[in-house]
Amino acid sequence: MSKHEDIDQVSGTATTGHEWDGIKELNTPLPRWWIITFYLTIVWAVGYWIVYPAWPMISGYTTGVMHYSSRADVAVELANLETIRGAKMVALGNAPLADIEKDPALLAMARARGKAVFGDNCAPCHGSGAAGAKGYPNLNDDDWVWGGSLEQIQQTIEFGARNGNAQAHEGQMLAFGRDGTLKKPEIVTVANYVRSLSGLSTAPGYDAAAGKKLFAENCVACHGDDAKGNIELGAPNLTDGIWLYGSDQATLVETITNGRAGVMPAWGGRLDPATIKALTVYVHSLGGGK
Repeated sequence: MSKHEDIDQVSGTATTGHEWDGIKELNTPLPRWWIITFYLTIVWAVGYWIVYPAWPMISGYTTGVMHYSSRADVAVELANLETIRGAKMVALGNAPLADIEKDPALLAMARARGKAVFGDNCAPCHGSGAAGAKGYPNLNDDDWVWGGSLEQIQQTIEFGARNGNAQAHEGQMLAFGRDGTLKKPEIVTVANYVRSLSGLSTAPGYDAAAGKKLFAENCVACHGDDAKGNIELGAPNLTDGIWLYGSDQATLVETITNGRAGVMPAWGGRLDPATIKALTVYVHSLGGGK
């Protein structure tokens, strides 16, 4: 120990010579085992940079001496999985939709594949449980804008709605207020009439006769005389108490004023035919299929 070292009187440990407001810093080096471990991690890191892909380059990255790629591993695993599925997926793709639900093996395959595909592609809008959200239909009930049969569900999945596809569903709710067809008081009256069709309360002073007349003049062409809708036009049933955007007066006034034109993507160009069939069967089996 140097004669110039300052020794802390309490701990008996030499100090570094640094002092702040009367507080001295003790000279307590890290344990030798910790320092050795630290240097070993540096050596390990350098070795890792050499052996595995690690450093980004201008137009790529260093591949390392082993040329390892986790993406390549995943691709191989997916290819192996498709090989295992191959024959079953071919059978699924060749089978008519109705026959798939009659064959227990094909039905189990379709449901398993459809559930996985639904989670990857449909859940962001319809929810993981397919219960939907505001503007996104609940696929568990028996209320269908474009029809709930196997063929109708397949058509909707494959081509979508209002997305520019030539075979997509194209019907939409007109903007009666924005286009000047109806004035604000008339829109409020129609909104209350529509609420009454589902047994909901109406505003004080609501004129039922006027509401019925306005509905007949402007809405029956799509929703029908009985207001039960038209799947060919994508016009929903207004009598069943199931609402895509909401049933309160303000929401209905907004709908009648500015219309609705939600977009459903066309999955035909993204998913292969067998997968679309599996997804169709899965959606149909959720409980609301016709």
